[in-house]
Amino acid sequence: MYYVVSALLILLCLIFLLEMYHSMKRSSKAWHLIETYRDDLQNQRLIDEIYDYCQNDWKLRRIIEANNVTAADINKIYQKLLEWGNFHKGHRFIPITAFFYVNTFDYLVKHKNDEAKALTLHCMNALHI
Repeated sequence: MYYVVSALLILLCLIFLLEMYHSMKRSSKAWHLIETYRDDLQNQRLIDEIYDYCQNDWKLRRIIEANNVTAADINKIYQKLLEWGNFHKGHRFIPITAFFYVNTFDYLVKHKNDEAKALTLHCMNALHI
C-alpha cells in the first residue's frame, strides 16, 4: 500500500511540474509576442507566430485539428479582438493572449463569426480583465 501511495504522489508531482513548465512557456511566449509587436500590430509575422505556437502546443493543436483552423481564421479572429480589445492590462493583451489558453482559443474558433464585441468580452471575462 505504501508503494502505491508513493507512486501516486510522485506521479502527481510530475504532472504538476509538467503543467507548470507548460504554463511558464505559454506565458513567456505570449509576453514575447506582446512586447515584440506592441508597435506593429498589423505585422503578418505575428499571426504566423501565433498559429505556429498553437500548432506546436499539444493542447491547442487538438483544437486546431478538430475545427480545421487556418492562419486566415486566426487573422480574422485577431482583427476582431483588436477592434475592441486594443489595450494592455498587466502582462495581458487580449488580441494575443486569448489564443494561448485552451478555453478562450476553443471559444474563439467555434464562434469566429460572432460579433467582435461579444468575442472580446468573453475573452476579457475568461482572462479576468
